Amino acid sequence: MSVRLNELQNASVGMTVGVIEVSCLQPLNYAKNMVQQGQPLTMDPKKLYRGVGANMVNMGSCTMIQFAMGGKLKQLVAGTDADGKALRAVKPYEEMLCGIGAGITSALVGGPLELIMIQQQRKGGSTVATIGTIASPNTFYRGFIGAAVREALWTCGYLSIPPIVSSYLMETYPDTFKSKVEARIPAALLGGLFACYLTHPFDTIKTCMQGDIERTTYGTFTQTAKMIFAESKIPGFFRGATFRYGRMVIAVALMDTLKDAVGPLLYPKAFE
Repeated sequence: MSVRLNELQNASVGMTVGVIEVSCLQPLNYAKNMVQQGQPLTMDPKKLYRGVGANMVNMGSCTMIQFAMGGKLKQLVAGTDADGKALRAVKPYEEMLCGIGAGITSALVGGPLELIMIQQQRKGGSTVATIGTIASPNTFYRGFIGAAVREALWTCGYLSIPPIVSSYLMETYPDTFKSKVEARIPAALLGGLFACYLTHPFDTIKTCMQGDIERTTYGTFTQTAKMIFAESKIPGFFRGATFRYGRMVIAVALMDTLKDAVGPLLYPKAFE
């Protein structure tokens, strides 16, 4: 999310970045979801990429919303001049709050789309048929609380943490980190760690709820949390975390790189 771009431009950059990320990392997402629900894994590409269409729409639209909303919030916080340039630098805590606000907003769209993907991963079937099974008021936003908390911290992790860490490393250790490229790897590791392990219990609850729309095992958010704890205690909330952390580290580095590359590529005049 850039203060140099307007909402529509930030949205288009976010959509592009999100679709590329899913295309590369969908198998890790599949593995994480299956482990969280206690389902067997497979190396069959057809199953690894089950629900990829819904997830592309999910990540594309969510990242679009996160970039647009995050960029707008940063503009409101920093202020802009007549040319649209920021009047001051955004402080680290402001950067994180903007990311959290953008993430919560995106969950309104991402929650139902992830529900479609998880149902396809569990049961197969077309996207249209799956939509038909979830199109009821008490199912459509199943798992929303978990999705909202996860997206808030995830967005903070990939949009806000890397710039803060990169700037800190370049200012504090200029001889070691001479450019943003050199600071990107440790920034991605920290951003991914933050985004993964703080959010994973909420993601596990959400995934279990969305995989069981019949409510055979998992009921409400609180009931699902109690059930997971009864089954596996605290480690149960971190099922699939290895796959998720691997995906997140790659995703944070990839998306941090892409957001810096795609914006100037699509809108070069804004970066002159």
